[in-house]
Amino acid sequence: MTLIHALQALLVMALWGLNFVVSKWALHEFPPLFVMFLRFALVAALIVPFFRIPRGKLLKVAALSVTLGGIHFPLMFTGLNGIDAATASLAVQAQVPFSSLLAALIFKDTLGWRRGVGMMAAFAGVLVIAGEPRLGNALPSLAMLLGASLAFAVANIQMKLIGAVNGFAVNGWMALMAMPQLLILSLLFENNQIDAVMNASWIGWASLLYMAVAVTIVAYGLWYPLLARYDVNQTMPYLLTVPVFGVAAGVLLMGDPVTINLAVGGLLTIGGVAVIVKRRPRTVSETVTNPT
Repeated sequence: MTLIHALQALLVMALWGLNFVVSKWALHEFPPLFVMFLRFALVAALIVPFFRIPRGKLLKVAALSVTLGGIHFPLMFTGLNGIDAATASLAVQAQVPFSSLLAALIFKDTLGWRRGVGMMAAFAGVLVIAGEPRLGNALPSLAMLLGASLAFAVANIQMKLIGAVNGFAVNGWMALMAMPQLLILSLLFENNQIDAVMNASWIGWASLLYMAVAVTIVAYGLWYPLLARYDVNQTMPYLLTVPVFGVAAGVLLMGDPVTINLAVGGLLTIGGVAVIVKRRPRTVSETVTNPT
């Protein structure tokens, strides 16, 4: 990979890693489910008019929207609302061993002892993080993040089954179909949405714009060409830097503490994920990442 493309890949990872902090800023001003409705509404408005989904793929994309819009993102953002960005950026890496396990069950991938060790290390890291005394009442939030990671692993399977479709088209149409699901969930379980919109500061709106434009459009616009040009062995290792950027952003911008549990658990998790990615299970090597 050329130096320019390596820097391009790192820029994408930085955009995704920073999103954990930006999402926290948005959650300070909007309810979790409602902020995802607003984000997807903006994504759909920017993408759907320019990218179409083949008719034969619509039902599969609709099913994907249920997994992501109805399960993954509600769990992800409700959990993120109750936990610090640094911890969240590490915990969601559980999506990789979950994906590997599902690949073994559905696609009959052979796990092998190396990937087995990697999965055990990754899950052990999450357990070490969960044992952090300071989390206290945040353990339910951590459980939601793990549930969101499992849902994203299921979504990886669905994305593989959708087949070859433009990535922007999938993102845009999935967002369009997820919007009503998120709005209904928000109306059922949240309140003060109108007040949040009327009283949001420029930081809240800028955060929402970052989540929709920088994370979904700019980052994927820079990442897809690299996936098309280079082998997965050259691109996937960069995904390991997302939690590094996420932790750094949480520490520098939000004052998240770096404790022994977080450091040891983070090293175990990232190390385990590195082993899994290197062994290239299909649901890991052929998808991108979860930038929240």
